[in-house]
Amino acid sequence: LSGEDERAASPRDGEWPEAEKAEKLARGAALKWASGVFYRPEKLEGLGQYRSREAQRNSSIQSRLKSTVQSYLEGVSAGLEQLRSAAQEVQSMCQDLGAARWALLDTAGHFQGLQQMRALMAEHVQLASVVQVLPQLFSVQEVFSHTLQLLHGQRLLEAHTELMMIEHLRDDILSQLHIRGLSGAQATVLSYFSGLQELNETLAKQLWDIVGSSLRLVHEEPVLFVTAVRIIEREEKIDDTLLLEATFLPPGRPKGWRQKFYRVLQETITGAHFQAPCVDSEGPELARHLAALQKGIVSKLRVVKDLMVQCVPAHYNILSVCTATFHQALSSHLQDILREDLDKQALFLLLEWALHVYYSPEMMGHPDLLPEVDVSALGPLMPPELVDQTERKYVMKVKASVLEWMQRTLEVEFKEWFREEEPETDHQGFFQSALPVIVMQMLKENIQVAFLITESLQLKVYNMALEELEAFLGRLREALVQCGKEHQKDRSIPKYYMSYLLATLNNNLALSSSVSSLHPDTVCREVPSTLRAAFDRTQKKACQLLLEELLLDLQPLCLQLHSRKWLSGSQLVSSMCEVIDKYAKDFSHVKRPVFMLLLMETELLVASQYLRALMQKKVVCKSEEERGQLCARLLLDATQLRELFCGLGLDQSQQSLEAIFALQELICLKDPALLSLEVLGFITKYPDISDEHISTLLDIRGDVSKEVRHMVLDMMVQHPQVMPESYRPIFSTILVPVPELPFCLRKGKCA
Repeated sequence: LSGEDERAASPRDGEWPEAEKAEKLARGAALKWASGVFYRPEKLEGLGQYRSREAQRNSSIQSRLKSTVQSYLEGVSAGLEQLRSAAQEVQSMCQDLGAARWALLDTAGHFQGLQQMRALMAEHVQLASVVQVLPQLFSVQEVFSHTLQLLHGQRLLEAHTELMMIEHLRDDILSQLHIRGLSGAQATVLSYFSGLQELNETLAKQLWDIVGSSLRLVHEEPVLFVTAVRIIEREEKIDDTLLLEATFLPPGRPKGWRQKFYRVLQETITGAHFQAPCVDSEGPELARHLAALQKGIVSKLRVVKDLMVQCVPAHYNILSVCTATFHQALSSHLQDILREDLDKQALFLLLEWALHVYYSPEMMGHPDLLPEVDVSALGPLMPPELVDQTERKYVMKVKASVLEWMQRTLEVEFKEWFREEEPETDHQGFFQSALPVIVMQMLKENIQVAFLITESLQLKVYNMALEELEAFLGRLREALVQCGKEHQKDRSIPKYYMSYLLATLNNNLALSSSVSSLHPDTVCREVPSTLRAAFDRTQKKACQLLLEELLLDLQPLCLQLHSRKWLSGSQLVSSMCEVIDKYAKDFSHVKRPVFMLLLMETELLVASQYLRALMQKKVVCKSEEERGQLCARLLLDATQLRELFCGLGLDQSQQSLEAIFALQELICLKDPALLSLEVLGFITKYPDISDEHISTLLDIRGDVSKEVRHMVLDMMVQHPQVMPESYRPIFSTILVPVPELPFCLRKGKCA
């Protein structure tokens, strides 16, 4: 740099604060470094070496800085030179553009003549185009006639070629008119080419007739079907081309003949197989109809797979289309059939056919159709909700059938009760009838048949079977009541009344033990509580009728109990034991669980009747001697009855006769003052005894004062008892006679 430039580049004082700051920082850093290096005297010996090395380093840095600055200045100089050259070129270009503008303004008048020439040129081009197509236009009507003759002769490819030529001519003319905005002339062109519509309709009719007969033609005359497909593909390509250009669509475009091909084929399949007259609602007619459908569908799909697939392009997916069409049409057809009131057999056939036969190797899984035909992707033939609805209809039909069958079985059973013969016996001598076998076999067969369809249907039929069995038990109880009423009118009718009651008990036990085998699941075979309760009610009703029969024979003897005659030593209890033993022998014709139940109920009946007779206060002790005589008689009777029932197999701990022994001890108590304690123990053991019962027993003793009576009754009030769940009531069924008032009005009508 020159001295002047150096002065210009040098900053004035305070003009470069950053440089001053940097210099200060550098000096500070150098000072810090030097103080760190030379803080010991022996280090000063190397000061000359450090000074020499730093001088060389500074010299190198300065030379690099000078080189960099020099290079930068040279670049700036070259850039300034290029800017001067560009400014000169821009100025020259502006002068040239100005000259061109003046030249264009001078020649603007000549362009008007060129515009007229352009219009004449366009008109010339149009006239030349018209001249070229004039021969074709003049021959249009002749081509129409020839094309129609070709169509009548079924020379479809030739006819379609000429038809495409005429359509192309018309469409080209209409396109030109559309481009030039001459829409008014289009009506004239369309009128001139009006014959095209008739040709198109005639050709389309023949094509759809061929497609409608395609399943026959591919076997008999495949060339005709292939010709129709080729024509359809030609039209599809023309449609695609016109839609792709999207500038002008001639009338009647797009034709969409490929979609029409699919529709006609689907309508043909539907009309040929699924528009038959209404199917009979009975099973045999429906079975024949379904068999015909099965055979027809399989044969038609074989034709499509083996022949039609070879006659159409691969992208048609003709086998898939036909399979889906058959599937959907068949699904709709089955729904139409289900709208009819079908019987049980028809509903079963329909469910079995739709859920099993349709997918089996006999139909859509036929070896001749696999693997190309796959209906698994088409969804179920019957929707799940329709299957459930149909299953419920089937269950209702089965329910009606089971109800009717059970009713007839019960009617036959009821008539057998009045026969002059005893019921049949099994190998162990137990009375029985065929009723359990008939009922269980009927229910089991229906449940097993339902399993052939679905597990859900089997479960529905199982639940229905349990409901019907419960209802049947209710009707059986009603029949027992009716039979009992007939027997009450005349005890000789039915002749073997008790035997058939015992057979009914065995039948009820057989049904209750067999009902668990009806459950489809061998693991879970729990019987519903309502059905168990129905079995219990039936058993109780039959037992009640048997005990009523026993009571009728015991009643005359029970009426004589606890009388003065009885007290003096009659054989009433021995006679009762003979009657009981006779009935026990009859009861031996029922199986062990029911026999023990009857024995327990008989013992309870005898005990309650004995106590009921005691509560009538026919005997009231007037002296201690009479009390002793009464206690001895009570002890004798209770012992005799207990031994009888023990001999029949009823354990002493299960007998209610123990209450007679307890009452005997209460009556035999010597000291009346101890009655409160004795009664407390008694009511603890027999919590259903009331204060009326106790008061009656105190009356029978004949030696209880009012004070002791009040004390005993107050004690009972202070110690209320709660009956345990396992307790068998005995006193709650015994009514105490109303005591007579100490005074009363004279009997007679009131004034």
